[in-house]
Amino acid sequence: MTHTAGGPPVRARGRLAGIPGIPVFGARPGTRRHPLVAVAMVLPLAALLAVVFGGVEAVIVQASSVAGLLGL
Repeated sequence: MTHTAGGPPVRARGRLAGIPGIPVFGARPGTRRHPLVAVAMVLPLAALLAVVFGGVEAVIVQASSVAGLLGL
């Protein structure tokens, strides 16, 4: 027998086929984020989570260990 159930929509260049003009969530046409921008986006959230969950001491210990390995 032939399978007649429809599957998920096929992607075409970051967009859902059949829905022109509506980009897929998170799709950016041909651009990439600079690594420093990504770091600037993540650091405030990481700091907030460290303070909220009490992980500041653990972060300090790990950062000092990494600095020791790097010879700083």
